[in-house]
Amino acid sequence: YRTSPKMNLKNTILLSLQWLLICTLIGLFSGSASAFFLVALEWVTQTRENHNWIIWLLPIGGLIIGLLYHYYGASVIKGNNLLLEEYENPQQPIPFKMAPLVLIGTLITHLVGGSAGREGTAVQMGGAIADRFSNWFQLDKIDRRTILILGISAGFASVFGTPLAGALFALEVVYFSKINFKSVVLSFVVAFVAYYTVEFWQVEHTQYSVPILPELNGINLLWTIGSGILFGFAALLFSRTTHFWNRLFTKYIPFAPIRPLVGGTVLAIIIYSIGTTKYIGLGVPEIVNAFSNPNESYDFLLKILFTGFTLGAGFKGGEVTPLFFVGATLGSALSVVVPLPIALLAGMGFVAVFSGA
Repeated sequence: YRTSPKMNLKNTILLSLQWLLICTLIGLFSGSASAFFLVALEWVTQTRENHNWIIWLLPIGGLIIGLLYHYYGASVIKGNNLLLEEYENPQQPIPFKMAPLVLIGTLITHLVGGSAGREGTAVQMGGAIADRFSNWFQLDKIDRRTILILGISAGFASVFGTPLAGALFALEVVYFSKINFKSVVLSFVVAFVAYYTVEFWQVEHTQYSVPILPELNGINLLWTIGSGILFGFAALLFSRTTHFWNRLFTKYIPFAPIRPLVGGTVLAIIIYSIGTTKYIGLGVPEIVNAFSNPNESYDFLLKILFTGFTLGAGFKGGEVTPLFFVGATLGSALSVVVPLPIALLAGMGFVAVFSGA
């Protein structure tokens, strides 16, 4: 039995339209979810900054997050890893409750003063939203993998306002498996839909710039390579620190909801002891400042410590913005000894630590 060229063309057009519709819907829903998340995140951040006493609620916030996930979120506690596991070996649909749980958990974390990011939240929301379409369109396992890539792409692109980076990020995090060309194209399509959805809601993203670029010569290249090695070690330290605290809390506190309660108590005491809030929350103002003013040599280390402890204790949020903080402040600090423009070093650290981690 052979199909005619007209039938093949018709099927191809229908299939293309179906995927275009899926990309549009995922982009719209994920972009809208990210827009709401960004507005809510800005509100809780400003509330905390205007009322520093809220930091004493870190133990209570941690307990609430712990109880929520213990009693209602056991199936989604793995977070981003669940998305990757389902991509590698599709078994069960991603529970939709992943989206509201990680949203609530992240907002609580930032409200009470935890040090965390936002990409993990957007990616999990995007993955949970996208996976709904697997059943609605009765997709097979191969196409479901594409759906998960689309969810990750839409989440990252919309929360940072970076469609190209979002599309590539989604493809990179699943590099261990075969990726078909269709997934590559659709990842870029959904990323731009999600990005323009956030633009439609008039939610602004932070802009960074490197105004001065020195000549690309042998000496500057050597300084860049040397800096890159240091950025790589910072990324390694960040990853090891987060895993260390997670293992420590898991080993000594068997009942999961108590971990963020204890961790929140320790965090609150330390934050008030050091007398600054620059290492908690997203830290975006410090990242912006790093592009123009040299940071202290220990700023990046304290951000690693605070973020690793926060996430290791069981609070929710992403790792990417803290990685930006670590890289930018380390690059900024290096500008004192490395003869390259401060904004360039901050920008290189910004991307290099993220890349390494």
